[in-house]
Amino acid sequence: MTISDIALRAGVSIGAVSFALNGRKGVSEETRERVLKIANELGWAPASAARSLAEARTETFGMVLARDPRNLGVESFYMQFLAGLEVELARRSYGLLLQVVPSRADELAAMEKWRRSRRVDGVLLVDVAMNDPRIALSAEPGALPALVVADPSVAGGLPCVWTDDATSLREAVRYLAGLGHSEIVRVAGLDSLAHTRIRDDAFLDEARHLGLDVAILRTDYSPESGASATRRALTSATRPTAFVYDNDVMAVAGLTTAMELGLRVPDDVSIVAWDDSVLCEHTFPKLTALSHDVVAFGSHVARRLFDVVDGTGSGAFLDSTPKLTVRGSTGPPPRADARASAR
Repeated sequence: MTISDIALRAGVSIGAVSFALNGRKGVSEETRERVLKIANELGWAPASAARSLAEARTETFGMVLARDPRNLGVESFYMQFLAGLEVELARRSYGLLLQVVPSRADELAAMEKWRRSRRVDGVLLVDVAMNDPRIALSAEPGALPALVVADPSVAGGLPCVWTDDATSLREAVRYLAGLGHSEIVRVAGLDSLAHTRIRDDAFLDEARHLGLDVAILRTDYSPESGASATRRALTSATRPTAFVYDNDVMAVAGLTTAMELGLRVPDDVSIVAWDDSVLCEHTFPKLTALSHDVVAFGSHVARRLFDVVDGTGSGAFLDSTPKLTVRGSTGPPPRADARASAR
């Protein structure tokens, strides 16, 4: 299937089809939509010869996020990550096309549209799920250059940049166990995401090794869900003495919830956050956190995607292993008699 076939079906010139497929000016939006619809119906994808039509770069990278925009607006990780991307993109006069969509299906559809239209020069795959269909799509002939922001075990052989979350989670569990905690709750994100599963496995394995009594509570990363999970755990018959949260906003919400219940941090309960944004240093007490430079991480990812687009970026690249930064929110657990009286 060639662009000549599309032009014949659409009743336009080959040049108009080229403009439409590559997202260039020169055709009306009505014509562009008609050409894209016909290309999709015919199953067209750019062959190696046809790709010469799109050699001029768009100077744009693409990223699609299947997230609730209300949650995205309060989660500091992506704000810092995007800032890091923009630092590197601005140096090379590139832009970022960010699309926030409601579902995984919409995420995949957006990527397929970009592939057909050559709207961007390369794509970042973030929030990678187990058996993520975007991995398979990005491995197809004619696919846009892609960089996976995830562990190599789930990248399907595509170039990737990752952080060693498993080692970090194990460090946090060992630290809490060393303080004397034996009942620990992990307040985790969506279990469909690969990095959540990796953290879960490390948490459970390290807890088994140390003989700890642990539990995992699921959330959607929002402060509301973090507060709800914390309240359920702290009002249960077997109240834990320590929490490890999957992001900083849930940890802050957990801290507030504990105090609302009349518990002292860290005297009655210890809290460990993830990502260590500025929030962690502006609570009382300040939050112990698994810390890494998210802005630098975003810049690293951008540099690697430039390499992928240039054909030199194959491989898996470890960005960092988040390290535990100890602050005032963690300490030894309360004595058994103190816990009993508090209940």
